[in-house]
Amino acid sequence: MTLHLIKLCVGVENIADLQRSIDRRIASGKGGAHDYIHATRMMPKRAEEILGGGSLYWVIKGSIQVRQRILELRSLSGADGLKRCGIVLEPLLHPVRPVPRRVFQGWRYLLADDAPPDLSGDQAEDVPAELMAQLVSLGLA
Repeated sequence: MTLHLIKLCVGVENIADLQRSIDRRIASGKGGAHDYIHATRMMPKRAEEILGGGSLYWVIKGSIQVRQRILELRSLSGADGLKRCGIVLEPLLHPVRPVPRRVFQGWRYLLADDAPPDLSGDQAEDVPAELMAQLVSLGLA
C-alpha cells in the first residue's frame, strides 16, 4: 500500500506562494540542476512504501492544501555534520481538498486511505484555498 508524508509548510501563505518558492529554488540551482529537494532531519523507516507512489502533503495555514509527488529519498550530510533526509520532490503542485490539521513538529506518515483527494483543475482554480478550507470546516464542501 502507498504511504505518504505530511509536513507543515512554514512561512508560506498559500499555494501560489509555495509555487513561487519552488520556482525560485529551482532557478537558483539549489539541490542540483533539476532536483527540488526538501531536507528534513529524519529518514523515514517506511521508505519503500513511500517510494511506491507516495506524496508529500503540505499543511498551509492550518489545513492540508496541496501535495507533491515524492521521487526519491536521499541521505544527506549537513554543513554541521548531521545526517539528514533529502526528499526529492516533483516541482508540480497538486491541490487537494483542504482538510484541517493541527500543528506538529517534523513530518508524519499519512495512510493512502486518509489522504485528501486531488481537486480537479476547475475546482482548484475556481475557489480560493482559504474559502475552500472554510467551506470544508463548515461541512459545505
